Amino acid sequence: MPVWIVDDDRSIRWVFEKALERAGIACSAFSSAQDALDALHDQTPEVLVSDIRMPGPSGLELLQTVKSKHPTVPVIVMTAYSDLESAVAAFHGGAYEYLPKPFDVDQAVDLIRRALDETRRDQEALEPTDQAPEILGQAQAMQEVFRAIGRLSQSSATVLITGESGTGKELVARALHRHSARAAQPFVAINTAAMPKDLLESELFGHERGAFTGAQVQRRGRFEQAEGGTLFLDEIGDMPPELQTRLLRVLSDGTFYRVGGHQQLRVNVRVIAATHQNLEARVKEGAFREDLFHRLNVIRVRLPALSERREDIPLLARHFLLHSAKQLGVEPKRLSEETLAHLARLDYPGNVRQLESLCHWLTVMAPGQVVELSDLPVEFREAAPPLPADWVAALELDVERRFARGETGLMEILGRQFERALISKALARTGGRRIEAANLLGMGRNTITRKIQDLDIEGESGE
Repeated sequence: MPVWIVDDDRSIRWVFEKALERAGIACSAFSSAQDALDALHDQTPEVLVSDIRMPGPSGLELLQTVKSKHPTVPVIVMTAYSDLESAVAAFHGGAYEYLPKPFDVDQAVDLIRRALDETRRDQEALEPTDQAPEILGQAQAMQEVFRAIGRLSQSSATVLITGESGTGKELVARALHRHSARAAQPFVAINTAAMPKDLLESELFGHERGAFTGAQVQRRGRFEQAEGGTLFLDEIGDMPPELQTRLLRVLSDGTFYRVGGHQQLRVNVRVIAATHQNLEARVKEGAFREDLFHRLNVIRVRLPALSERREDIPLLARHFLLHSAKQLGVEPKRLSEETLAHLARLDYPGNVRQLESLCHWLTVMAPGQVVELSDLPVEFREAAPPLPADWVAALELDVERRFARGETGLMEILGRQFERALISKALARTGGRRIEAANLLGMGRNTITRKIQDLDIEGESGE
């Protein structure tokens, strides 16, 4: 359970259980600190709420143990003894917040939700890189990306990754980290467009206790968390101008101040930035600092859109179906040849991320193990037809599948199908008149007559 409530007062435990249930937050309740300590051998909460004064080990002892074993878990302490000594002891022990009894239940739930959000952001940012999926792709455009990662494996240079939204820029950043000399150190990621300016500043640089309303404890920012490793700044083009100035300072000399702090801190962090925007245009518009752009743009890696690597769609679809099935504990779905060919012809404005979402939807919603065209969501079934040139990509996919099945003699088989399709369509266009059909196809009358017989094509004999 993400939230643990520890209190010897049964009524307090009941109030929290009901309030958190209404808020959609799962919790476990313990009547003593010892019970919670025993549970710590097998589980770890995301947030711990504990009374201070209880029979047996106190809440402060529980706080000390939790902080020694799991320093990132926020601990909220509560007590009916609203005295200075208890508050000071709690904060010295690393408490996230101090909650005096009696408390407002809604405010207590809001505090727990805030602590949950914070710890989950930290967990996501510090996700172990060995769990990150490898980048997949056989297309030439992706091979260029792989080569760039290889060349940069021994470098700590700042990298700017560009590409449309959903192309997998964070995967490339993780790969750059994983194959670098910093691989044993943290990889920390943050989306700079997903947070308000004030919160983003605190997230990047940390804050001192009391720096602003709600800053009850000192907090290390992403730069400090990434010490010795890599900091990935996604959607850097949306960073507010004031923070651009602070970021430039860190990139220039590796120093910064926490929000509300007076002590200069120094870090050794490799920065990898990413954007879907045209930063050169943002510089011309005055929305992005030119000197920061040049600091970030030391080495650029461009990720292709999915429409530029259609031959990778079958490979990616199979991977995502397997991944979704593993997540859900079910048998992986398979795409019929017709469905696979159809998906390979579509445009994906959301790129790889959109294809991944589709595969997850199919894993949950498709009725059978083999996904047919009719099983696709309506927006994919009714998608605009591909450009005429896409028949080459479809042919390549078909050839690849046949080779995988061990088929031989494809030149004869597919060649006959190709000629039969062309001649049938030409005859249909000319109402069965062979001379006109031959002229459309650029072949002689005798040739088309022979092929009609060889290929067993039905057509009028009219001239």
